[in-house]
Amino acid sequence: MVTPSRARPTLAPGKARASVSSSMSVVVELSAVIVAFHAGRPQVLTVERDGRAALPSGAFDPSMDRTLDRAMRRWGQELTGVRLGFAEQLYTFGDIDRDAAAAKLGERRLSIAYLAFVPDSSASHRDAEAAEWHDIYELLPWEDRRAGSESAGGNAIRSAIDLFCSNGADEAESARRLERADMCWSTAGAPWDPVRSLERYELLFEAGFLAEAGGVPMALDHRRVLASALGRMRGKLTYRPVVFELLPATFTLSALQQVVEALIGVALHKQNFRRLVENARLVEGTGVRSANTGGRPAELFHFRREVLRERSASGMNLPGRR
Repeated sequence: MVTPSRARPTLAPGKARASVSSSMSVVVELSAVIVAFHAGRPQVLTVERDGRAALPSGAFDPSMDRTLDRAMRRWGQELTGVRLGFAEQLYTFGDIDRDAAAAKLGERRLSIAYLAFVPDSSASHRDAEAAEWHDIYELLPWEDRRAGSESAGGNAIRSAIDLFCSNGADEAESARRLERADMCWSTAGAPWDPVRSLERYELLFEAGFLAEAGGVPMALDHRRVLASALGRMRGKLTYRPVVFELLPATFTLSALQQVVEALIGVALHKQNFRRLVENARLVEGTGVRSANTGGRPAELFHFRREVLRERSASGMNLPGRR
């Protein structure tokens, strides 16, 4: 039986829980999900850890930085070579089994994770020995549905979910699993909700599909951290204009749509998207046209900052969100 991921999401199926010593010390580290957009793809900064992709992490030095936010921004800038834009604390990950190596040393490692944006990743520092940019959908491939629902993982994921739903302890449990699968994966007609990325990850783990498999392998519980960050980022689009953190000062509406589609992993109807942006009054035309569109010159727009004072929720609706 697979250990429920809500309790211990970093355990592979069948792995026993580590023994816990009452004398374990607690170590606090900072982790960062640093996101950029380049060549039509959302990217996240990774480092190598035990031969796997990992999120940048480091021990918090209380003598160096007055706040956790300043500490994260300092070494985030050291890694990328550019100043981080939007950044906020995501969650604290501290499950007892998340770092088996630390547990053997008598340590329980807590990771305070942040979500942060930088502009185009091609403009930032890339040290092959220290850090590199990874396509987010290489790490969470089922979250990209821009080419249709089958691109979300195909038959292998559907078979794992079907088996998970049919293996409930009793009829009531199987019914709960079927409802959960529908809410997460639209298996019975519920709308696809881009924000449920963490719930999809956890269901796949409990179904035995993930033993740090599926896409590029990640260290520790960092795939779960990334799934949490992706859901937060997508949800934030609905009430805060964070998408403009990933765009240059001026842009075409096609470029804006491309970034939004890449972040939510869903293709959008062109005219509906432009109507949505127009109704939300998020952008304003500059009167200047760009010839670098591969076709007819398109007008350049910029983010209309007045919207921040006009209403408290200054985002846009997403498919599947009510």
